[in-house]
Amino acid sequence: HLGSSHPKPFPGDILEFPLNKYFSHFGIYYGERDGVPYVAHLTCRDSETKLLLFGRALKSEVKLDPVELVGRKYKVRNLLDKVHPPRDFYSLVKPAIDDMIGRDVTFDILFHNSEHQATLFRYGLKKSTQIEKVYAQILPTWKKPFEKKKL
Repeated sequence: HLGSSHPKPFPGDILEFPLNKYFSHFGIYYGERDGVPYVAHLTCRDSETKLLLFGRALKSEVKLDPVELVGRKYKVRNLLDKVHPPRDFYSLVKPAIDDMIGRDVTFDILFHNSEHQATLFRYGLKKSTQIEKVYAQILPTWKKPFEKKKL
């Protein structure tokens, strides 16, 4: 597993697949099927919806794909474990994933992206640290124009 922080993830672990310098794709390690490791992740259904309009895609869903299909480089990123105890995989997370597979989900880069979905499965709450970093960069830039009522 190139780029893994674990030699082998455990079911329920959050996997981070770096896309570029700023953003990553996230999913939940689901376990193996016939020796093939799988990840549950929020993704667009078809190629037309990959061009997001205002950061939204209506045709999205939670899919179960082989880890290698999603990305060869990944790391385990259970970022909130120290603050929020992870939910039990077999009694809570796996049934939630199984229930969501194939359902329509609206992807929204700010409010419901793959990281939000992964933390929702693992912890029962939506959080996106990559979006929080973007906000931290944007807010100081916009603060002065708002204070001067120029926006």
